[in-house]
Amino acid sequence: MNKQLVIFDLDGTLLDTVADLANATNQALVRCGYPPHPTEAYYRFVGNGINKLFARALPEEARTEENVQHIRALFIPYYNEHNADDSRPYPGIVELLTHLQNQGIRLAVASNKYQQATAKLVGHFFPDIRFAAVYGQREGIPIKPDPAIVNDILSVTGISRARALYVGDSGVDMQTARNASVESAGVIWGFRDEEELRVNGADHIIHNAKDILKLTL
Repeated sequence: MNKQLVIFDLDGTLLDTVADLANATNQALVRCGYPPHPTEAYYRFVGNGINKLFARALPEEARTEENVQHIRALFIPYYNEHNADDSRPYPGIVELLTHLQNQGIRLAVASNKYQQATAKLVGHFFPDIRFAAVYGQREGIPIKPDPAIVNDILSVTGISRARALYVGDSGVDMQTARNASVESAGVIWGFRDEEELRVNGADHIIHNAKDILKLTL
């Protein structure tokens, strides 16, 4: 069945954001007296919202809610200022979004990144793309893999589940698609590997951005 809507994860799918996430978290850790991590470590830390990111980055014995909130308070103002310093769209993504838009397919973003940063990054890097919805982590809405964010997008667009495709780079994304009963495509250029995508039920494995076009026909 032809797709009328493609829903994209943000970090690791549309944008490579790991360096800015690492820099913002590391500066908060250092200010609190904790050791920083190499950028590569953050590929495993991200994916379940920033509070989980902070808990994973803190030393095991320091993973209290109080410490997570302290890191969060230092992270957000820094990241709001610096979240586009080293982040970039993955190869072929701008061209893919433009082509889908020109084909009349509606586009949306569903991220576990907090809403303010999600909206800023999407607007900054994709100013010519008319997204039907750009949703990050919002107050009172459960994060992925809960299907609430996908359900909200389907409601806003009026597109049926059968006509929607969800694209992400992690097991959380594949679980989200499954929980929402929509077809999933796992991309291998992101933060997690192909095995994680397959184990978590990816309907398709995508090696190149342009290959997503084939799934909409």
